[in-house]
Amino acid sequence: MRNRRQSLRTTAAVAVSATLVAGGVLGLAPAAQAATNGVRFVDIAGDGGTKLAANVVTPADADGSRDYPLVVLPTSWGFPQVQYLAQAQKLANSGYVVVSYNVRGFWQSGGGIEVGGPADVADASKVIDWALANTPSDAGHIGMAGVSYGAGISLLAAAHDKRIKAVASLSGWADLIGSIYSGRTEHSQATWLLDGVGLVTGRPSAETSQVFEDFFAADLSKEQELIAWGKERSPATYVDRINRNGAAIMLANAWGDTIFPPNQIADFYGRLSGPKRLELRPGDHATAELTGLLGLPNDVWTDTERWFDHYLKGADNGIDREDPVELKSRSTGGYEGYPDWKSVGATRKKIDLAGTTTIHTNVDSGADGGIVFLSSILDQVAQVPPVAWVPLLPRRWAAVWQSGTYTSAQQVRGTVKLHTTVTDTKESGTLVAYLYDVGPLGLGKLVGTAPYTWHGQTPGQPFGVDLELFSTAYDVPAGHHLALVVDTVDPLYIEHNPTGAQLTFSSPANDPSYVSIPLREQ
Repeated sequence: MRNRRQSLRTTAAVAVSATLVAGGVLGLAPAAQAATNGVRFVDIAGDGGTKLAANVVTPADADGSRDYPLVVLPTSWGFPQVQYLAQAQKLANSGYVVVSYNVRGFWQSGGGIEVGGPADVADASKVIDWALANTPSDAGHIGMAGVSYGAGISLLAAAHDKRIKAVASLSGWADLIGSIYSGRTEHSQATWLLDGVGLVTGRPSAETSQVFEDFFAADLSKEQELIAWGKERSPATYVDRINRNGAAIMLANAWGDTIFPPNQIADFYGRLSGPKRLELRPGDHATAELTGLLGLPNDVWTDTERWFDHYLKGADNGIDREDPVELKSRSTGGYEGYPDWKSVGATRKKIDLAGTTTIHTNVDSGADGGIVFLSSILDQVAQVPPVAWVPLLPRRWAAVWQSGTYTSAQQVRGTVKLHTTVTDTKESGTLVAYLYDVGPLGLGKLVGTAPYTWHGQTPGQPFGVDLELFSTAYDVPAGHHLALVVDTVDPLYIEHNPTGAQLTFSSPANDPSYVSIPLREQ
C-alpha cells in the first residue's frame, strides 16, 4: 500500500507541475527580466529563526525621504520565490514596497511544510517586522496577498496581526475541511496532487505527513483529529478576529476549483462585516490568476491593485462603490454585479424527485466530475465541461430524474440544493450528485456536483440527506432540460460503499424529495 501511495503521489506531482508549477516558472523568465527596478534577494528570519527566502522590490524613486505602502506576498504551494516578480514590479511601479517570500518548507526556505499552521502565521508577522525595519515601508499601510497557499496564509495572518489593513485572497481557502473533506468525503484526487507537489518541491513536517497518511487511509478513528487540525488552519475559524481587526478583504476564486470549492469562500464572505469583495470566475484552482503571474493583462490582478490602491493609498477609484459581489458566467463570459451573496440566485425553482429508485453501488455509472484541473480548464477556455449521455446511463448504478423542457433560457446562479430520503442496506455509504444541462439529443453538460458520505446508519432504516452542490453560474439554453443524476463512484473522491450495498431513494408524502435550482431574476 505504501509503495502504491508513493507512486500515486509522484504521478500527482508530475501532473500539477505540468499545469501550475512548470507553467508558472517558465513564464517567469520575462517577468524576472522586467523586474530589475530595486530588486533584492534576501533571507529573512521567520518564526524560531527559520530561514525564509525572499525578494524585495521597491519603487524607482525610493530615496529614503518617504515611506510607501507595504504589500507582502507569500508564495503558492510548490512555487519558488520568484513567483510574483511580474506583479511585484507593477506594484512597485505604482508606489508600493513589495516583499515576496517562500513559505517555510518549500524550495530555499527552511523548516517543514505546516499547511498554514501557527508557524506559518507567525512567519508572516516576522516578514512584516523585517520589512518595516529594512525597507521604506509605512507601518500604517500594510497589505497581504497571494495565490492559493499564499491566499490562505494572508487571511490567517489578517486574523492574528492587526497591522494588516487589506488582503487580496486569490484562489484561497476559508474552510480547509469544507474544501478537502466536504460532505464528509475525502477529495482524494485533489489532495493527492497537493501531497505529491509537497514531496517534490518541499519537505512536509512530520505532522503534515501523518495527516496526509490518515486522510488517505480514511480511518474514522482519526476523523476528529483531522477536523481539529483543519479548523486550526481555517480562516473561517477566526472570522471574528478578522472582523475586529477591520482589514478590507477581497476574495477571488473559480467556479470549478477542485481544491477549494466556491461554497466555502462564499459562506466566509457572508460572515465578514468589514469592507469586502467577492469575485468568482470560470476555471479551476489558480487558473484565473495565472496569466497575471506571467505579466500579462489579468482581471484578478487588476482588481487586486485597485483594492490596495483604495484601502492602502486612499485612492478614490470607485471600487468601494461597485457591487461587492462580481460573478463571471461560465456560459457567456460576462460579468454580473450583486449587492450580496444572498441576492445571487434569489429565485428558486424545485424539481420534484418523485417515486422510489434503487441503485447498486461500487460501479462508476459514467457520470463523474471530470479530472482535477483539466476538466475545469477546458470549461474555462472552451466552455466544454464534463459530459454524460444521460439516456444511456445505466439505471442499475445511477438514479436519474429529469425536468421538463424549458421554453426559455434558465440562468442558474448560486448553490443548487438537494433534499432526499435514502435507505442503505449497509451502515456506511457514499453518493455523488450531478446536475446536467441536457440537450435535445440527450448529451448532458455538467452544471454542478458534490459528494456525500455517511457512517453509522441503521441498515434498512430511511434517513434524510441535504446536500449543497458546488456553486456555479451557468445558462441552460431554451429547448434543454435539467437532469439530476446520483451514483456512488467518482474518481475525484474516496467512496465508502461496502461491497454489495444498495441505495434506495424515496420521496415520502410528509417529506418530499426535490432539487432546488437557484435562478437569476430576468
